Amino acid sequence: MRLYVYVLEGRDLCVEDCYVKIQVGKFKSKTRVLRGSRNPVWNEEFAFRVHDMGDELIISVLHHDNDSRFFNSGNELVGRVRVPVSAVLAKENHSLPPTWFSLEGPRSGKFISKEYGKILLTISLHGSAQDTTTDHPLYAHSSVKTRDLKEREGPVESQEVVSSTTSTRKVPEGKLLMKAIASCLEKLLGKNEEPSKMDDSSETSSIPSDYEDCIEEQPPLSCSFQETIEMMQSRNSEQEMPENLQGGILLDQTYIVSSKDLNMLLFAPNSQFRQGLAELQGTTNMKEGPWTWKSGDLSCLTRVVSYTQAATKLVKAVDATEEQTYIKADGREFAIFVSVSTPDVPYGNSFKVELLYKIMPGPELSSGEESSRLVVSWGMSFSQNTIMRGMIEGGARQGLKESFDQFANLLAQKFKTLDPIDSLDKDQMLATLETEQQSDWELAIKYFWNFTIVSTFFMVIYILVHILLSVHGQPQGLEFSGLDLPDSVGELITCGILVIQLERAYAMILHFVQARFQRGSDHGVKAQGDGWVLTVALIEGINVASLDSTGLSDPYVVFTCNGRTRTSSVKLQTHDPQWNEILEFDAMEDPPAVLDVEVFDFDGPFDEAASLGHAEINFLKHTSTELADIWVLLEGKLALSSQSKLHLRIFLDNNNGVETIKEYLAKMEKEVGKKLTLRSPHRNSTFQKLFGLPPEEFLISDFTCYLKRKMPLQGRLFLSARIVGFYANLFGHKTKFFFLWEDIDDIQVHPPSLSSVGSPLLVIILQKGRGLDARHGAKSQDEEGRLRFYFQSFVSFNVASRTIMGLWRTRTLTPEQKAQIAEEQQDEDVSSLVLEDPGSVFNVENANMAKVYSAELPIDINSLMEMFDGGNLEHRIAEKSGYLNYMATDWETVKPDLYERRLCFRFNRHVSVFGGEATCTQQKSPIGNDNGWILNEVMTLQDIPFGDHFRIHFRYQIESSGLAPGKCRCDVYMGILWLKSTVFQPRITRNITQKFTSRLKEIIELVEKEALLTCPQDSSP
Repeated sequence: MRLYVYVLEGRDLCVEDCYVKIQVGKFKSKTRVLRGSRNPVWNEEFAFRVHDMGDELIISVLHHDNDSRFFNSGNELVGRVRVPVSAVLAKENHSLPPTWFSLEGPRSGKFISKEYGKILLTISLHGSAQDTTTDHPLYAHSSVKTRDLKEREGPVESQEVVSSTTSTRKVPEGKLLMKAIASCLEKLLGKNEEPSKMDDSSETSSIPSDYEDCIEEQPPLSCSFQETIEMMQSRNSEQEMPENLQGGILLDQTYIVSSKDLNMLLFAPNSQFRQGLAELQGTTNMKEGPWTWKSGDLSCLTRVVSYTQAATKLVKAVDATEEQTYIKADGREFAIFVSVSTPDVPYGNSFKVELLYKIMPGPELSSGEESSRLVVSWGMSFSQNTIMRGMIEGGARQGLKESFDQFANLLAQKFKTLDPIDSLDKDQMLATLETEQQSDWELAIKYFWNFTIVSTFFMVIYILVHILLSVHGQPQGLEFSGLDLPDSVGELITCGILVIQLERAYAMILHFVQARFQRGSDHGVKAQGDGWVLTVALIEGINVASLDSTGLSDPYVVFTCNGRTRTSSVKLQTHDPQWNEILEFDAMEDPPAVLDVEVFDFDGPFDEAASLGHAEINFLKHTSTELADIWVLLEGKLALSSQSKLHLRIFLDNNNGVETIKEYLAKMEKEVGKKLTLRSPHRNSTFQKLFGLPPEEFLISDFTCYLKRKMPLQGRLFLSARIVGFYANLFGHKTKFFFLWEDIDDIQVHPPSLSSVGSPLLVIILQKGRGLDARHGAKSQDEEGRLRFYFQSFVSFNVASRTIMGLWRTRTLTPEQKAQIAEEQQDEDVSSLVLEDPGSVFNVENANMAKVYSAELPIDINSLMEMFDGGNLEHRIAEKSGYLNYMATDWETVKPDLYERRLCFRFNRHVSVFGGEATCTQQKSPIGNDNGWILNEVMTLQDIPFGDHFRIHFRYQIESSGLAPGKCRCDVYMGILWLKSTVFQPRITRNITQKFTSRLKEIIELVEKEALLTCPQDSSP
């Protein structure tokens, strides 16, 4: 049997800095030292194994002396209490309720002949000798408040009862039992006293009790579990659902059963499910206490379950005690907090394992059946620090995971599980998102219904009515016909207030119009092609950071996946933007692994946009259910200081099924150089469960090898479409990790050596800061902070290395292959490009051309015109200037002395954060007497915000310099022709002018350097 002792608090102790030492037989323990208080509150629990009912519990209160250094020799005894274990066993419930015990003072020492104080204890006995209906005391929970217990006034003799027999109290036994306990205490406490002290023994051993003041009303034993739940529902129906515990999620599954029935199955007394789980896990000696009602600040149900856990390979069978407490039960949602103590394990008295069961209604099913979602999270509570904390948490995590895997499998046999794909209707969720958008009228009413607009409206109406009612008067003072000036200070103030009000109202109206007419460039664009289709629904943002002193920003979001980007619309002057936009990526051949998210502050299409925060979403670390409704915490200094978040809904679909995987494997075969076959569904499922991967992940190949660390570890290396994973199981100690192909920075092959036992080494080096979850498998970390993984002893090293190198090369070369495809498509686009009317295109009368560059260059006209002839110089300059996929057609004669050609290219991310594509048409004509050239250019931008609103015009005027031969003069004019109006027109004009002015200067300087470098070579013999 086990004796539980709860040391709650002390009162009126004769000294400060005290602690309590507890002893039962040969077993001892003690509390922490509480300093600076004579009324200490410990609230600590201790458990002792009892072999002899004749043992006694000795509670000693000691004063901690700071001057003592060895063996606690300086700690003085303040007082002591002795309680026989048999007295606890005599109770009907085998427990003493919270009771104030007077301390018996020492016969010698510095604290003799003083008032020693009292101590509040709760004692209970549990084990095979007790009845299955044993009630665990309420005060075992650490949150019990003992300050409400009232001490009875007046002296209590040893013959006085400890508890009252009032019929309204649920107190077992009554006076006769407590008289026996008091008598036993008096005899035991009087055994070791000297005869001279016998006269005072009755007083020193008296046990005054406040039990009748702390008994709480409990439901009668005839109440059923369901009735008790209904009672709790009526008392705390407004209690909120608690957050998941910090340790992580052990189980998150939806079942086709009502939440009420699921709660009954899991926590009803004598649950058949619990008994079946105990048999499956080898649990023995299972004892369930009854659910009892406890009242306090929060009404709750609680019970105690004790059992013996089955032995494992590393741990012997141990006794465990669960304290289960209902935190919420409103008939639809249930939250049960479980505290598990295992004092027999090493360091078992220093920690408790905590579990939180949350049962919530699940999604509505088309069949009309009810569903419920069960989420089980875990955490650990340490009562004292220990250097073994990390090892304890790791062992607990592994044990809980294995235990709840069995729990989930057994529960799945009772109820049908709901596949996340079944519960997530993508089209329905996205349609709901679109219907959630408010109309312009609703937004206008919500936005303009404020004091500024309303007061301005009534003020204007008031003045207009005044003007209508007023009679025209004669001009006075400096007034003349048509000019009416204020005639008093009051009129002047009224005019000023009206102007300020009108200005504020105008600013609000302008802000509303800007927000409503702004549209995203990629919102609503449907995905094209077959393969992996990624859909991102951008709903809203919270606490978006700002670079402005107003605290508001103009945020937009850029999503990047597999080298492709999608951009949201710009939201004006807000820190809590509402987007409700759907962005779709075109079908991808390779299954995407990560989605990069970055929020920028808009200031023009060519601005070096300031980042307001970024995040990376790893598809392998989130389930489809989590991705379907996820809040993303942004990183970065600004975002972290503001706690910025984005609300997203992400869907990844394979719209071509198995054919997409077969095509992917066929493409991999060309790089790997060997046949790759699709693995069986069972093999894929086992691989997914082993590493906790989503169901769309598929295995490509696997090899037996050794992981080289301090000691080689034999295991298996798994290669899939998105990860490289390693798994080993050595005598029950499991080692597993994985990292993404995109995380790899380099792969090296080292020749055989003595240290590698004659086997070649395959070294995988990750990029800095990547693969941190797998760092326990790395052999070393280089000076650049990159993790290095060493693999050796493959059955066929050549096959393994070729496969790994091929898969990695394919993943890394994918952007180049995409660029090549894009280049071919652009060739077709350029060849089919037809402009309407050259005259209308190059009409610059409305472009407001202005000179943006002028310089005398030390090169001749022909050298400068090479930047427009489509040769090597032009392509080198374009590459250095950040123009990707640069293509130009040959010059064609349009009219006599008028030539025309077309260009197309893409901006890299350093030029424009949007990327964007530019198509240009250039016309050149000679100046009279062959003195130079005039070149006109019209540039159209795509894939950037407002790119269809304007065109950019350039005019290059290149003439021979009159200062010296072999030199030329270059003047560049630029203007913007607006095709559509927008409120961003001044901002975009300023931004484009600044960016292109600096870039034109850089380009011409590059041409000058290239020309000067080639001139000596051309002149050399």
